[in-house]
Amino acid sequence: MNTCPRVPALSRRTVLRSLAAATAVAAAGGTLAACGGSGSGGSNGLRILVLKHALTKPMAQMAWVKQLEDVAGMPITWEEVSADWDQKKSTMLAAGDVPDLIVGTGAISDSDLATYGTLFEDLSDDLDAIPNVKEMLAAKPELMALATQNSGAIYAVPGYKRFWPPTVQHQYINRQWLDALGLDMPTTWDELYDVLLAFKEGDPTGTGAKVIPMDWSPVGTTGFGYFQSVLLLGSTGLPLSSGGGQGYFLQDGKVSNFLIDERYRDVMVFLHKCYAAGLISAEVLTQDYSAYQSAARGPGDGVATVGFTWGWTRSDRFGPEIYEQYEAMPVLAQKAGQAAPVVWSYDGFGENFPANQIVVSAATPNKEAALKALNAFYDQEMSLQVLFGDIGPNIEKVDETTYKVLPAEDGTDPSTWKWTSTLADNGPMWIRDDITVELPTDLQEAIDESVPLQPAIDNMDLDQDVYPAQFIKMSAEDINAMALVDTTMLNTTQTKFADWITNGGVEEQWDDYLATVKASGLEDNIAKMQQYYDDYMASKQ
Repeated sequence: MNTCPRVPALSRRTVLRSLAAATAVAAAGGTLAACGGSGSGGSNGLRILVLKHALTKPMAQMAWVKQLEDVAGMPITWEEVSADWDQKKSTMLAAGDVPDLIVGTGAISDSDLATYGTLFEDLSDDLDAIPNVKEMLAAKPELMALATQNSGAIYAVPGYKRFWPPTVQHQYINRQWLDALGLDMPTTWDELYDVLLAFKEGDPTGTGAKVIPMDWSPVGTTGFGYFQSVLLLGSTGLPLSSGGGQGYFLQDGKVSNFLIDERYRDVMVFLHKCYAAGLISAEVLTQDYSAYQSAARGPGDGVATVGFTWGWTRSDRFGPEIYEQYEAMPVLAQKAGQAAPVVWSYDGFGENFPANQIVVSAATPNKEAALKALNAFYDQEMSLQVLFGDIGPNIEKVDETTYKVLPAEDGTDPSTWKWTSTLADNGPMWIRDDITVELPTDLQEAIDESVPLQPAIDNMDLDQDVYPAQFIKMSAEDINAMALVDTTMLNTTQTKFADWITNGGVEEQWDDYLATVKASGLEDNIAKMQQYYDDYMASKQ
C-alpha cells in the first residue's frame, strides 16, 4: 500500500477498501492516449478505459502495452482516468456507453454489476476463449467464488497477487527519539500518551524544531481506509479488515459496526485527549494524502518530524533518508492487564484476491479481440509486468520461471517506482504460485514489518473474525438499500469523528448519537449482512 501496496509514495490517493469497495483516485484528470495506432474502437481498434494513479506514466510508454496490442491484433485507444472516476462512471453507466474493456481493480463494483449487469459481457460461456483466466479460476477456487454472481454469470474477472502479507498496515515509532529522551517503547495507550507528550516537550531531534507527535492518513466522508487512527480499535480487542470501511466488522461470527460500539467511543476519548494536549497534527483532519506523506519525510538533513504513525513500510512512509530512525511496533494494549486479547486489521483477502479487475462490454463490436486482450493480462509475464513494470528496466527474467524485481536506477523508492512505471495493483493479474520472484525491497520490508503484529493477527479467527465481503454476492435490492443507509449514517458518524477529536464531548453525546445512527437503519444492514454471512458459511460446509 497498498501501498501500502495500493498507493505509491509522495502523492498517493487515500485507499478506502471497505465492505462495499470503492475506487476513487486523486489528482490529474482523465486523458486519451493512442497506443500504437489511431483506432478509437469499432472495427479500427479496441477502446479500453483504464483507472490509473496520477503518477503513472502514459500507457503508450509501457512496453507491455505494445505486446497487448500484438496479442489483440489491433490498435488500442486508451482512455486514462485518474480523477473523478465515480462521477464519470455514473454518467457512463447511465448512458450505457461502455468501452470495449474497463481495467482497474474495483473500477466496476459489485453494486455496479448488480444494477448494470446487462451492460457487461457474461464471461461464463467464454472461458474457452480466455484460457489463462479459465486456468486461474480452476487453480484458485476462491477466485471462482469471487467472480461468480448469484445467477452464475461472470461479469468481472478478479486477480491473484500472492505475495501480500496478512496486513498492509503497520505502526511505527521513532526509536531514535525514544533513545534520545531515555524513553521505553510504549505498550499501552497511557504509555503512548506519555511518550507523545515527551516528544512534544523534550526536543527529541536536538534542533529545537517543532514536531508532530502523532499523525494518520486522511479520513474520507465515505468511511475509513488504510493507515488511520481507527487501528487503535485493535488495542481493545475489536478486529478490523481492510481498513475499516463503513465500520462493519465480524467478531466471533457476529456482525456489528464499530461506529456504535463502546470501544470506538473509548478510542475517541483517547484521541481527543491527545489532540487537546497538542499531540496530534493540527492538519490531521484537513490535509490530503500528499501532505500527510510529505510531513513524515521531514524537512531534510536527516531530521524527522513525525513521532508515531501508521504506514505501508518504513522506507515508503518516511523516505530513504530517515526511515532507519523508525521501528515497527506491536499492537498496543488499551490498558495494562486487560482481559481482551489485542487484535489488528486483516487485509490479506482484499490484497491477494482483488475483485473486479477487468470487464468487457456486452456490446463490443470487437469481442474476439477484447477477449484476447483480457486473456493476455493473465499471462505469466504480462501479469508480472502489469504489477511491477516492464521486463528490462523493472524486471530481470532469470529463466522461464524465475524473475527478479529490480530497483530504480535513480534511487527512487520501490513503491513510487512501481506506481510510476506501470498500473501496479490497479491492473489485472495472476501471479502464479509455481514461479519464483525475488520481491522488491518494499514488499519484503512489509512482510518483515508484519512480524511484530503477527501475535495480534494470530488472535483472530479468519472464519469468525474477518467478514468475507468480497466473496459474498448480495442482491441488487439489498446493495442499494444498504448503500442508502450507509450514506445517511456516515453523514452523522464522519462529522462526529472530526468533532469529537477536536472538541471532545463523545461521552456526553454518546446516547443521542447512538439513537441518531441507529435511526438510519444501521441495524437492518447488520441483520442483512449477518444473514449473508451465515448463508456463506453454511455453503462452505
